[in-house]
Amino acid sequence: MNNRVYIILILAVLAASCGEYEKLLKSTDFELKREKAQEYYDEGKYVKTSELLSQVLPRYRATDQAEELNWLNANCYYQMRDYIMAGSAFRNYANTFPYSEHTEEATFMTAYCDYMMSPRPELDQAYTHSAIEAFTFFQKRYPSSDKVVDAQDLIKELQDKLVEKSYINAKLYYDLKEYRAAVVALDNSLKDYPNTKHREELMFLKLESSYLFALNSVAEKQQERFQTALDEYYSFVEEFPESDFRKDVDEIYSDTARFLKIEETTE
Repeated sequence: MNNRVYIILILAVLAASCGEYEKLLKSTDFELKREKAQEYYDEGKYVKTSELLSQVLPRYRATDQAEELNWLNANCYYQMRDYIMAGSAFRNYANTFPYSEHTEEATFMTAYCDYMMSPRPELDQAYTHSAIEAFTFFQKRYPSSDKVVDAQDLIKELQDKLVEKSYINAKLYYDLKEYRAAVVALDNSLKDYPNTKHREELMFLKLESSYLFALNSVAEKQQERFQTALDEYYSFVEEFPESDFRKDVDEIYSDTARFLKIEETTE
């Protein structure tokens, strides 16, 4: 019986609490709403905080409280993991209050929200690019900030993701046996990210794609395209003479040399 009474009391308290909150939402006492928004935020009740702030902010737009309310609003969205709204709110804060004590952090958090929305490499990287631009802006705007090192580390992580995205896209054409497109995509990836950890593999795939493209070309185009494959061979062995791909590379060279009727001189 005692447990049952206890449960009933809890439900009654919750019901009363919900009723009080509904009354608060309908209230015209915006000063009370402002105070309760801060209270709810401190208690981790971010949804309630956000609902109240949506009513309060327009009323305090041109007041001394506007700055702190907007800062609370941006952080509330962030705590709710609504990074789109949080990023927009932090950006708006930094633009509206450029001399605030929170402006530096707001500028960093604008970039960080884009970072949090950056997806795995296989997907569209719009947020990755946006985050890199925003972190770069932060470094230029606040070169002495203690967050500059964090920004640099995050930029490196994001750039690595772009490298991986480029590698995946370039390799896709090869996997699809679209060798002409593969040569272009692989070449672009190497130009965009010359220091990629996938450089050796990309260069091999470019060589093999050039060879296979030549091999499957019409007769009148083969001479020129096998010559291109030969050039790719020399570029590869010059840079990676001890490559794990060397056996395959030498076989490509032998077939290419035989077609071009040149003496085989594998290095």
